[in-house]
Formats: sequence, C-alpha cells, structure tokens
Amino acid sequence: MSHTYVAIMAGGIGSRFWPQSRTAKPKQFLDILNTGKTLIQLTYERYLKLVPQENIYVVINDDYETLTKEQLPGLNDAQILKEPMRRNTAPCITYACDKIYARDKDATIIIAASDHLILEEAKFQEVIKQCIEFVSNNTYLVTIGIKPTKPATGYGYIQFEDENGEDNFYKVKTFTEKPSTEIAKTFLKSGDFLWNSGMFVWKAKTLLRAVVKYLPEVAEAFREGNKHYDTPTEKKFIQEAYSQCTNISIDYGVMEKAENVYTLPAEFGWSDIGSWDSLYEIYEHDYLGNAVSGKKVKIYDASHNMVMVPNDKLVVLQGLDGYCVIDTGDVLLICQREKEQEIKQITVDLKVANLDKYL
Repeated sequence: MSHTYVAIMAGGIGSRFWPQSRTAKPKQFLDILNTGKTLIQLTYERYLKLVPQENIYVVINDDYETLTKEQLPGLNDAQILKEPMRRNTAPCITYACDKIYARDKDATIIIAASDHLILEEAKFQEVIKQCIEFVSNNTYLVTIGIKPTKPATGYGYIQFEDENGEDNFYKVKTFTEKPSTEIAKTFLKSGDFLWNSGMFVWKAKTLLRAVVKYLPEVAEAFREGNKHYDTPTEKKFIQEAYSQCTNISIDYGVMEKAENVYTLPAEFGWSDIGSWDSLYEIYEHDYLGNAVSGKKVKIYDASHNMVMVPNDKLVVLQGLDGYCVIDTGDVLLICQREKEQEIKQITVDLKVANLDKYL
C-alpha cells in the first residue's frame, strides 16, 4: 500500500447541523456521536488501518489549522492542505491529487469525507481494497455506491448499468441530486440506483487528466503547482489558484461528464451524518422513539424526538412528536424533524439579519 494515499475533505461548515455545528468549530471537529472522539479523529483512525500514516492528507479551510493540529497531532504540516476559500469539492480534490501526484507519480488516492459513520469496518476495508485493485491497472474513476435501504431524500443517487459488470463494478449511467420522496421511491424500486457516498478511488493521474478535459480552468489554475508544493510559496500559489476556480463539485464538474466512471455497490453500515434526522437514525432510542443526548432530560408523552442539550441543563419535553430540540447554551433550536432540511435556509436568514455571531 506504499503508493496508496488518502485525502480527507474536512473544510465544510456543516450548516445542516446548526446550531451545534458552527463556522468556528464545524461538525467534523465535534464528538457528535458521544464516543469520546470527534468525527475527523474517527475517520483518520479508520484509514490508518489501510495506509501508512505519512500517506494521509487532510484538506481543510485555512481557519481550521489549529483545530486540525490539536485533534490529529500525527500529521505534519505538509499533510495539512489549507484552502484559502470555499470552492466546493472539485478544486479541493484537484489540489490534493495534484500535490500527491507531485510526490508520487504512481499514486492511487482514496477521497474521503471527514464526517461519515461506518459501522462495519471490516467490510469497508474490503471494499476499499477491491477499489484499489480495480483502478490499479485501469484508467477508471470509481465512486463507491451504497445499496439503499429506504427512499432517502437527503442523499444523491447513482444509476448504474446492471449488465456487463466487471468484478462487481458497474459503469455509471447517471447521477441525480437529492430527489423528491416519490422519485426516491421509484429509484428504490428499480434496483439499479445507489446512494452516492461521496467517496472515490482513482489513480492520481487519471483524475488529473479528467480535470484537464472537463474543467480546464481548474486544471490551468493548478498547472504550476509542482514548483510550489512544500515550499514557502505554496500558500501564495494556492490563494491565486483558488481565486481562479469556480465553485463547483467534482460530481457536477467531472463525474457526470466522464465516460470512465464505475461504481461498486456496497454495504458497510454507512451514513453521511449530514443532518439531525440522520443522527436521529443512528442514536439509540427510548421506548417512545426519542433519541436523547443530555443527562437531565425528562420526557412526558413525547415521542420520536431528536434531543441534544447540555448535561447540566434540566430539559422537560411534553407533548412533542417528531421534533429536533437542540440547545447549545446561546441558541435553542426547536423544529420538526421532517422539515430539518430548512435549517440551511435558517442560517442564511440569520446572516442577512446580521446575527453572524450565532453561526
């Protein structure tokens, strides 16, 4: 595995997890699962079982350097890639792949999110090894698909061609962003759709060629990177490169257009923990279906609620059904679980109202 690398994307702000996730300390740096470790620490430890420590890179927003070094002391400065501004996943992934390729022309790279839950680690490791083997001698871009268990509307979907599979890998036909409930039910019934996990495996040179072809302006922005990586001029170069990049995802910019995209249908207890509702699904429930984090929560005639409150605060719930109750001390959020997708809009409204200190 000496030529295998991991790039962990950890620059997001987790706005759908507001008010627990804040700009200053987003969800990947929180112990949101109550395990004693943050999501990024769990992710890092997961990949340490697959690649050498020196082959793990983390891409963060510039503001999170101190947090990253505190939580992942095993990384050196060269392994922490700092984005000067948020430009979505295409520039982020291009930066990581280009820097790793400058170090190792034979690099195979696993692109990982920093905030996923994976319950079945052994199965996950086997899937990753299959993907590495599949791309090792081919110019394929692999996206890991998750076999859906319900018509979820919070995930993107991958449709694959169910004929001519090669070693359980299938050519990708279409990508669909978060669908309506009715469309999601159709996808589930058809049997040829998977949840888009946002995890990828490819040779560095394969991805970089695809960026040149489908996102030439992004490729051009990083063209001189080899001269600057791991030197005092890297920061200035990256600032200039990012200022030239459009805000675009790797899915939309490359994967939806490329002809060499394959997927491996997988099952390993995956969740992207993207929202309060997804956290509710993961947490243990009481006999009324409530998921509770907080030591002084009293519940009367209330069911199917997601509750996260400080351990030293007495919170009494009566008569609520299907709500999120999130208390961070300075912010109290009470909203219907089924409408928690609207939280992102709430954060936009707060910004407009000059209430940025709560974001």
